[in-house]
Amino acid sequence: MKRLFYIDYPQEPYEGQMYRYRCAYCKVETTTINGKLEGHLPTCEYRIKLEKEGHVCEGSCAESALHDTDDYD
Repeated sequence: MKRLFYIDYPQEPYEGQMYRYRCAYCKVETTTINGKLEGHLPTCEYRIKLEKEGHVCEGSCAESALHDTDDYD
């Protein structure tokens, strides 16, 4: 099973920054996650729960979101 976007995870704001948010579980910034399940860390509760329900990552689920969005042009 695959969704177009995975955006129903709990989010929390960065302290002192009005428009920056991150996953409440794995603490990865929402712009890095970019609506993709594989954008969450492999240890993220949200990602683990959805993978157990049968959702699949695009590409390899072993990939992690350890990159920074500034690494891409």
